[in-house]
Amino acid sequence: MYDWPILSVVTFLPLVGALLIVLMIRGDDEVAQRNARWVALWATLVTFVISLLLLFGFDPSSHEFQFLEQKPWLGDVATYRMGVDGISMPFVLLTTLLMPMCILASWESIHVRVKEYMICFLVLETLMIGTFAALDLLQFYIFFEGGLIPMFLIIGIWGGKRRIYATFKFFLYTLAGSVLMMLAIMAMYWQAGTTDITALLKFDFPAGMQYWLWLAFFASFAVKMPMWPVHTWLPDAHVEAPTAGSVILAGILLKMGGYGFLRFSLPMFPEASAYFAPFVFTLSVIAIVYTSLVALMQEDIKKLIAYSSIAHMGYVTMGIFTLTQEGIQGAVFQMVSHGFVSGALFLCVGVIYDRMHTREIAAYGGIVHRMPIYATVFMVFTMANVGLPGTSGFIGEFLTIIATFGRNSWVALFAATGVILSASYALWLYRRVIFGALEKDSLKGLLDLNGREMASLIPLLLLTLLFGIWPQPILDACNAAVGAIVARADVATEAVKAAALVLP
Repeated sequence: MYDWPILSVVTFLPLVGALLIVLMIRGDDEVAQRNARWVALWATLVTFVISLLLLFGFDPSSHEFQFLEQKPWLGDVATYRMGVDGISMPFVLLTTLLMPMCILASWESIHVRVKEYMICFLVLETLMIGTFAALDLLQFYIFFEGGLIPMFLIIGIWGGKRRIYATFKFFLYTLAGSVLMMLAIMAMYWQAGTTDITALLKFDFPAGMQYWLWLAFFASFAVKMPMWPVHTWLPDAHVEAPTAGSVILAGILLKMGGYGFLRFSLPMFPEASAYFAPFVFTLSVIAIVYTSLVALMQEDIKKLIAYSSIAHMGYVTMGIFTLTQEGIQGAVFQMVSHGFVSGALFLCVGVIYDRMHTREIAAYGGIVHRMPIYATVFMVFTMANVGLPGTSGFIGEFLTIIATFGRNSWVALFAATGVILSASYALWLYRRVIFGALEKDSLKGLLDLNGREMASLIPLLLLTLLFGIWPQPILDACNAAVGAIVARADVATEAVKAAALVLP
């Protein structure tokens, strides 16, 4: 479609912004900090605008990879390959959309080592986009694991009081799972003789080998999601991370696990995916119900939203492993919607934290009297988090539950209880923070949203409402790519059934 390497430009342009900050901005005075903020903001904004060209040039009727780039890198072992399809493109656009908002959210709250902070976020953006656009296994692994380093620094340097504990827990959990994935990548290269993802998607791995490869990749992606019971790193990381760090954790990094299942587990190991589907259903239902109940007990706003994210990711894994068109499309839609909604919720928490410097629910109450615009915006995202019809949160949950019902009605029934529980903890949070009498003196001087805060929240609000009433752009974009996965999964499901393995 384009004669120039648009994917490479979108991927590495933030890195150019980071280099500009390193080379051109000296010192750490107020002027240097301001310049670093502006360079980071413009780098992310230009990246987002260029990434929109992907949307305009994308052909949704094709399941093939588009905007392909290829160049020898490590001889016969690995080649630099880039490309996107209907599954990866929405996540590339989601990443480029959220990054300028993260810079805006950090504009006044970060005062220490501002240059280094902005550099970390720009490097992280390059690594996240590269993860979704990579078409070589080794290249994917480098981008996938490389994102740990800037996020490790963001939480460890600019986080809260327990940031060191949260940082090392986050790093060790995610790294441990990825070691097994690296071993699986090596085994795949020895078996297939290539690390080209497009070739591996067509390669038939032996059934016995698929199970071990599936488990190795699952170890990495389950932690990244995160799935129960390897979820405990996420609430700690969210609580200690700065606001923008929480936005990226919930909005993008969690989606890498779901993307990994769709890019590798289902199409490359279809028989193993069909075999392990009941296992994933069980973990998903436990995550939905258990973490929703835990969310009800939280007194920290950030921790409550973190457990909510784990519950919503349970719908994603459940939808993916239905191995059906509507289930997988619902999972993709749920991930994109959750990127809008959870990112906005953490931005909302950051707004009041910047004013009050506390996230304790008990410290608030009645702020609708001082911040009516904020209360309205927070209400929309709370309703989307609950899954209210008319918001984007409803579409994904509805599709995944319907698809699951066709596979196993009991799994769908238990998963549906999560909708009730999410309404319980979300509305309970909203009532205690927003409504009631304005009795606390510390709240009486609060100011409503300023222009910078509205600039970061209003676009997400509009997208949440737009895709709630018009979901077709996302569903159409991934339709063909999902159809190719389902076609391969159907054949594998029949093979598993023929082997007398009981499926739900």
